[in-house]
Amino acid sequence: MGLKESLRIMVVDDMATSRGLITQALDDIGIKNYITENDGSRALDRLSSTPVHLVLSDFNMPGLDGLGLLKAVRTSPATQKMGFILVTGRPTPEIVNEAKRLGLNNMIKKPFTSASMKQCIESVVGRL
Repeated sequence: MGLKESLRIMVVDDMATSRGLITQALDDIGIKNYITENDGSRALDRLSSTPVHLVLSDFNMPGLDGLGLLKAVRTSPATQKMGFILVTGRPTPEIVNEAKRLGLNNMIKKPFTSASMKQCIESVVGRL
């Protein structure tokens, strides 16, 4: 079984359309082992009981946003080693710098293609 088949990913985005675009890109890449959440707090709770290799999280969400989720993931021993990719339409220097400070693995800007998503994921987990 290759990395593509064994890789477990959680997609977190409050917008159903955005979640759909991310999961469609994962399907195009050949990654089938993913779960989705529409809320940062629920995602954090679920990550504790259902660990994944990689989190793909939107930045702009009500309640616990992408940076808040990243910070929480990095401070918990159960989740701190998970890969984390932030998905955002507006990667301002402030967001980028804070995300890097918190331990972000990579960032992808919306809109993205399946090819750019694959490249982004591979930079974190290795060749798919």
